[in-house]
Amino acid sequence: MTRIFAYCRVSTADQTTDNQVQEIEAAGFSVAKQRVITETVSGSVPAFERKGFAKLVDRLEDSDVLIVTKLDRLGRNAMDVRATVERLASIGVRVHCLALGGVDLTSAAGKMTMGVISAVAEFERDLLIERTQSGLRRAKAEGKAFGRPSALTEAQRATVIDQLNAGVPVAQIAREMKTSRQTVMRVRESMLSTPPELTGVGPSGVPCALIDWDRRKSRSA
Repeated sequence: MTRIFAYCRVSTADQTTDNQVQEIEAAGFSVAKQRVITETVSGSVPAFERKGFAKLVDRLEDSDVLIVTKLDRLGRNAMDVRATVERLASIGVRVHCLALGGVDLTSAAGKMTMGVISAVAEFERDLLIERTQSGLRRAKAEGKAFGRPSALTEAQRATVIDQLNAGVPVAQIAREMKTSRQTVMRVRESMLSTPPELTGVGPSGVPCALIDWDRRKSRSA
């Protein structure tokens, strides 16, 4: 005996699945209330990792029918949707999507439709990657900086370095500079990881100007 189930999903608690249920009924599908599964979960979560959907699959049997209003109810992207449909088809469940005219995604026509959708999604993904890489190469060639902007100006950073060299505690520096302790600690870590020749800090850890350090070396030579 064929049983009809409906799966309705929304992303946030302030949304409702009522419209999806009504849309399924308006399409001519009669679904018993106990077979309408609704849940609130982000569309970025793969279908089989959703608690409600996983429980639904446990109830599904051979020859059952599952109705969804849109493809994104079944997965986070085209590839995930395709994998979900294939797993359901493997246990004999037919999947109908109203947004695609109610086509059975496990049928020959449905598989062809899914194949086209997957191909387009993969093409768009590859195109996005290509554009991103091209943009990064162009920005790098133009000398543009990457990553988040520094929390300190160059002048503020120099002040922090002076205070660190003077032995001022990190917490005190952070308060005076109105910044976080993590920011000050990153400056300190960058000082420790930079070779002495670049910072003017001698092997003993005592800060000095580059020209002074060169003179000290020449005297000891």
